[in-house]
Amino acid sequence: MRPQPGDLLRIDGRASVQFAGDRALTFRVVSVCPKPTYTGWVWLTGYVIDRRGQAIDRREIFVQLAGLHRATSTPAPSRSRVSRPYASAHDQGDGGAARDGSGLRARADAR
Repeated sequence: MRPQPGDLLRIDGRASVQFAGDRALTFRVVSVCPKPTYTGWVWLTGYVIDRRGQAIDRREIFVQLAGLHRATSTPAPSRSRVSRPYASAHDQGDGGAARDGSGLRARADAR
């Protein structure tokens, strides 16, 4: 298989011994180096993808074309959740509780 930008690949020991066993990874291809290398090998640039579908590391890897396989689909990246501060009984949503500190007193009293 000849990879293209955007391909999601499972890189394991079939592609190169450095990715054998627990070193296997899921890889999103960004670019394929056009320069000639050893026959059947290619340089790929892309991102290591975690189980949640998040890109966690940008890498360049040298792999055998015959050992490349499409990855089973991973979950779509989830949007990060915005954590919101604790809302006290005095908080009316206008920020007044944060400005005057009444929200902090309410939390301390709740303990």
